[in-house]
Amino acid sequence: MSTLAITPPALGGTRYKEVKSALLVALSAGEWKGGECIPSEKRLAERFGVSIGTLRKAIDELCAESILIRHQGLGTFVAMHQRDRHFFRFFRIVRRDGEKAYPVVTLIDFKKARASRQVAAALGIESGARVFQFINSLALHGKTVLIEHITVPEAHFPGLTETKLRNRPNTLYNFYQDVFAINVVETDESVTVALADQLESRELDLNVGAPLLQIQRIAYSYNRCAVELRISRLNTEDYQYVAARSGREEQPG
Repeated sequence: MSTLAITPPALGGTRYKEVKSALLVALSAGEWKGGECIPSEKRLAERFGVSIGTLRKAIDELCAESILIRHQGLGTFVAMHQRDRHFFRFFRIVRRDGEKAYPVVTLIDFKKARASRQVAAALGIESGARVFQFINSLALHGKTVLIEHITVPEAHFPGLTETKLRNRPNTLYNFYQDVFAINVVETDESVTVALADQLESRELDLNVGAPLLQIQRIAYSYNRCAVELRISRLNTEDYQYVAARSGREEQPG
């Protein structure tokens, strides 16, 4: 595979931040895939025209953000979504007694659509751009408690079909990574209150108009490239949303 040509960081400014941005450009371009070892610090320092210390500081930040992972004696690798390690970093629904569980996911609906203004603004795409929209129900401890309305740009997920989505062997973010080389590395989330519509009433066994906790998430790949808009609605009778704690990756209980 050819090496992406990147201009060395310019003089002035914070050098390690510029190196970090250059590394993210290379990752976005697919120069190094998930699970692959990046070049040695010496080679990268020469490539970007900086000292080992400056290069190392950039890599340290990427490791702290779970974009890269250091393995002692082996090198530094591009992080991959792994069920046991990363799942609870992004899935923050727990039972009120604190018990965590992996959800059973059921695909309810899948369709192609055009992005509304609101969706386009969230995903950083043109209004009317082609998108895929799908709805999942999630069951925890044997009971459906969450409905997810998900939109992804067709440009980032060419060839996505209902069959591929339904038959995926792993988590959704693993699927994005393995099939489309999309690595979700961060999210922005906000919460509000919504009222159950007919679909949510049926799936969650609630009255139409019952209050639900709504969680809006925008998921990003490298360089804050938005790749997914997710609107989740949670029945909070027995479950709650737990915000991420800074600097700590959640693990299953």
